[in-house]
Amino acid sequence: MTLLTVWGDDSPAEPVLRTEDPTEIAAVLKEHGVRYEQWPLQHLSDESTNEEVLAAYQDRIDAVKKTEGYILVDVVQMRPSSDPGWPELVRNSREKFLNEHTHDDDEDRFFASGSGIFYLHVGGKVHAVFCEAGDLLSVPGGTTHWFDMGTNPEYKSVRFFHDEDGWVGNFTGSTISSNFPTYDEIAATR
Repeated sequence: MTLLTVWGDDSPAEPVLRTEDPTEIAAVLKEHGVRYEQWPLQHLSDESTNEEVLAAYQDRIDAVKKTEGYILVDVVQMRPSSDPGWPELVRNSREKFLNEHTHDDDEDRFFASGSGIFYLHVGGKVHAVFCEAGDLLSVPGGTTHWFDMGTNPEYKSVRFFHDEDGWVGNFTGSTISSNFPTYDEIAATR
């Protein structure tokens, strides 16, 4: 179940809202131009390839591409591994997204499996959207945010882009992300 937690951007210890109600989550996020949907899950094995993930959701992906004008769609998979390089990969990947940033493009993500948290810094508040399998979140370009996949990430997500450059972050230099509960801390409360 998706979880939305909202704090004042200067009050990380005291949430003003915590809800798992999909209708309420969609309504709160819509106030900031953020689209939130839940898609029916398709069966995917842990070993599913990127191509299999795309094929499983092809009709929905095609509909989003047509409606939103996306030209590039890809899949990112993070799955715990015994590979000796796994800890460094996780650390580098996580650090890339943990700092507050914006994008010129919208950031649309569909979670085919697993979870991650998008933190949206809008309207004097921080909205932590704990996305799980079946969730689609569309963050409008220019929205300040960060993403936390946790210290042991496990997810498959479909990403949508309007141009061939893919993910390009414009970092704000703010340290606000270090003031709020992490993915691991929020996941532990569920």
